[in-house]
Amino acid sequence: MSIISRGFGGRRRESPPDLPPGQYLAHDFPVLSAGPTPRIPLDRWHFTIVTETGEKHTWDWKRFTALPAEEITVDIHCVTKWSKLGTTWKGVAIDTLFEEVESAADYVMAHSYGGYTTNVPLEDLLDGRAWIAYEYDGEPLHPEHGGPARLLIPHLYFWKSAKWVDGFRMMHEDEPGFWEDAGYHMYGDPWREQRYHGD
Repeated sequence: MSIISRGFGGRRRESPPDLPPGQYLAHDFPVLSAGPTPRIPLDRWHFTIVTETGEKHTWDWKRFTALPAEEITVDIHCVTKWSKLGTTWKGVAIDTLFEEVESAADYVMAHSYGGYTTNVPLEDLLDGRAWIAYEYDGEPLHPEHGGPARLLIPHLYFWKSAKWVDGFRMMHEDEPGFWEDAGYHMYGDPWREQRYHGD
């Protein structure tokens, strides 16, 4: 005869979240920036892709926000070891922008208002892997989180998701951006803990 009644299973434990190694779960949204927060009026905002041949493709705010947008729910991972799960954004897929751009380059340098830069292989921006996001959690993106628009590349450490993004420069060869030049990893895969050069 069983001494545990049918249906008794003890206290259920929630399974631990699926976090990259070395990360902890954040419930708030920490604000980290390399410099002061720029405030960009929407009538002065623009986004420009400059190809390796010097050809420019530019969108102002009205033209940009008229493009097809997507709602995205993704996990994000900061190199300072916090992760935030199930974040919800709205933005334009990089694939949509590149429908108008011809390039044979393999790399992109993302540029931001305020001078920040970060390098990304082009293949990591395409096939539904990256966006220019302008809403977070149903609201216009706040300046401290990169508004009016930021790059969103959730499969890489969050320093690659450049705040206040204003353009891409196409490159045949990979070059370091701001943090990469200061010793951060050139690629930044959180699942492989690629935080610094040599990782």
